Amino acid sequence: MLRVPSSIQPDQFQSLSIRRSDASEMTFVAYRSDVYPERNEVFFEEHAVIVVLEGEKKFSSPTQELHVHKGQILFFQRGCYSMNESIDSSYRSLVFFVNEKLLKEFVGQHLSLFQSVPAPLPSDSILSLASSPTFATFIGSLLPYFGAKTPFLNELLRLKFQELLLHLLELDNSGQLRAILLHIYQGQKPDLDYLMHTYLLKPLSMNELSRLSGRSLSAFKRDFEDHFHTSPGQWIRHKRLEHAHFLLRNTDKNVSEVSMEIGYESVSHFIKAYKQQYGFTPKHSA
Repeated sequence: MLRVPSSIQPDQFQSLSIRRSDASEMTFVAYRSDVYPERNEVFFEEHAVIVVLEGEKKFSSPTQELHVHKGQILFFQRGCYSMNESIDSSYRSLVFFVNEKLLKEFVGQHLSLFQSVPAPLPSDSILSLASSPTFATFIGSLLPYFGAKTPFLNELLRLKFQELLLHLLELDNSGQLRAILLHIYQGQKPDLDYLMHTYLLKPLSMNELSRLSGRSLSAFKRDFEDHFHTSPGQWIRHKRLEHAHFLLRNTDKNVSEVSMEIGYESVSHFIKAYKQQYGFTPKHSA
């Protein structure tokens, strides 16, 4: 599983980064010519925008199946899991990463654009938009910066970040992107029930879960225990074993397959945990 942008490597991608005030760098945009065929599960650590330059690709999330072509734009909310599958060898794309701090600064500078946000917050984690001639011109204006050396590159990329978001708002006919950006700006935290059931079987660390919840690690643990009356680790273990119990009783999957599906690398550890919870081994449930 790829975690982006942290798994973007210089030998696989061309990328442009913005230097932040604390002297660290954030990946702004990456270009990759995909190897065909390719199938990867991707976890988006940041909000991201994929612009399809050529070819076709399939994106599958827990609630969506999207088949995209040249000219389509996808906005991925942070924390989205997507299974990506190349369809042909001509696929090319740009991937923009929307840093949350810069995004909040942008909304704060353009609050007049968000005065009327009639659309409800979308339940799906991937939003699809159609390109336009002006957006295509914007993309064309960005490409020469790959490999370019200019003393003002950082300042220019900061402007390009704002330009990207303004173009996306222009293409946002449904108002759903405005709703998402305003939600992020206002700092509204995701519902813990939805968050935990969505990512129950995903191999996420406690730090990643707390970040997805919009909380610090300590605040996440505190809010979690207030809501569920147990620790995150105990809740996850219990719910995963419940899922294993269901699979063993209702599918043809064997103990090893179920163990792997719920995240146990060792079958013996799975059997021990299962017996502790149910009083008998998984074999007696199959």
